[in-house]
Amino acid sequence: MTPLAQVPFSVFALTPPPDGAPSLWVQLVPFALILGIFYFVILLPMRRRQQKVAAFQSALKVGDKVITTAGLYGSVTKINEASVQLQIAPSVRIEVAKASVGGYQGQDPVVPDQGAL
Repeated sequence: MTPLAQVPFSVFALTPPPDGAPSLWVQLVPFALILGIFYFVILLPMRRRQQKVAAFQSALKVGDKVITTAGLYGSVTKINEASVQLQIAPSVRIEVAKASVGGYQGQDPVVPDQGAL
C-alpha cells in the first residue's frame, strides 16, 4: 500500500475546526496585517519614488544643467526617447541613458540615495 492510502481521508477534507480552535478567518488576520504593513512600508513609497523620477525625466528640456548619477556635470543638448545628449565641455558631447540623469545642478537629487538594502 502507498503511504497516502494509509492516511485517513478526513485529513484532506475541509472539516470545521474542533471546539476551541480558532476559525480559518482568525488565523488569516495576521497574514493580512503583514501584507498591509509590507504594502505601506515598502511598495507605496517605492511607487511614489518611481513616479517622481518619471515626472523629472519627462520634464527634462534642452538647456537644463544636470548631473548624472555617475557624477558628470553637463548641459542637455538633445533629448531622445531613452537617452539624453549632454555637453560636458566645449565641443565634447556624450549620450547617456535618461535614467542616469540624477537631478539638476546645484539642487538635491530627485531621489535621495537610500543606501543598500
